[in-house]
Amino acid sequence: MDLLVPPEVHLGPFLIAAPAVTASFAGARMTAFVGAVAVLAQTVVAVLRTSVTDLNHTYQIVALVLISVIATFFAHLRERDESRMARLRSIAHAAQSVVLPPLPERSGPLRIASVYLAAEEEAQMGGDLYAAARTVSGTRLLIGDARGKGLDAISEASLVLGAFRVTARREPGLPELVGQLEAGVGSDERDDRAFDADGTDEAFVTALVLDIPDREPVVRLVNCGHPPPLLLSGGRVIPLASAGSSPPLGLSDVLAADVTVETFPFAAGDVLLLHTDGVTEARDDSRAFYPLTERLAAWAGAGDDPSALLDRLRADLQTYAGGHLGDDAALVAVQRTGATADPAPAPDPAPAPDPAPAPDPAPAPAPAARPGAGPGGEAG
Repeated sequence: MDLLVPPEVHLGPFLIAAPAVTASFAGARMTAFVGAVAVLAQTVVAVLRTSVTDLNHTYQIVALVLISVIATFFAHLRERDESRMARLRSIAHAAQSVVLPPLPERSGPLRIASVYLAAEEEAQMGGDLYAAARTVSGTRLLIGDARGKGLDAISEASLVLGAFRVTARREPGLPELVGQLEAGVGSDERDDRAFDADGTDEAFVTALVLDIPDREPVVRLVNCGHPPPLLLSGGRVIPLASAGSSPPLGLSDVLAADVTVETFPFAAGDVLLLHTDGVTEARDDSRAFYPLTERLAAWAGAGDDPSALLDRLRADLQTYAGGHLGDDAALVAVQRTGATADPAPAPDPAPAPDPAPAPDPAPAPAPAARPGAGPGGEAG
């Protein structure tokens, strides 16, 4: 273009944009190559217009060389930082997967699916948590929500998850298990935490602890200030609201209350949906909350398995919220698939095997040979 316009018009300086723009998206090698091509093009313009030694073109070439070198250097720095960030992101994802591993797809007669939607960019988890543990009589589940966001919430969530994994299999009852989880919330750092204006410790975790026996069509749960689970049964959506909710984990010393274990029916084919408040508090453009119960009622009885149900729910939730949630959201769907009659009776005793024929009596030991006796003990 510089060669086609009149001589008094100089477009050569615009070549500086080539290496500068390339450095914003390409690596150092490509930036250096584009800069070299730009310098060559500027040299061709100088030769065809006047001369390389012309003062105007000489300064343009020198400036283009300097800009190309600087752009190449910054492209190198950007590449190095991106490589470092990729390594840090990989380490962070690995650490988060250790803290919050995916739930097993099967646990005894249960089919389980889970979804986690983190509000923080590039995060796989936040303050929400869930876990499952297999016991000798059934499956125990935990879902919770630590107060706040970011690293503080992740720290509280990791404490609760660690306590659950250690004690869920060995504690005989849900009250004892909840007591162990309560002791694990900020146990070593409680005195160093900031306090709210009302004097209460700001670190707490709302949680729902469930025990689902294999041979009984029921679910037992303790609700520690958490949104109640929803039971999808017979085409209906039934909130399993507790008559008396226990205080959130970490606030038992402020809000003294007994741990209440409640039992609800959970038959074969039923689906139990556990969720955190990040789901029900998602808003659309009109600032209306997400109607979780209404959505589930419209889908109930569709025959979806837990994974398909959560896939549909996640897509609908993200569409409703415009692709961005204001808070972390966790969803766990549990379906009982096996027979859920009363506890299975003891198996009939196996028929006694036919008595084995008595073995032939062992032959009596041969008498010791007398002196002079031949083979078989007979006298010679």
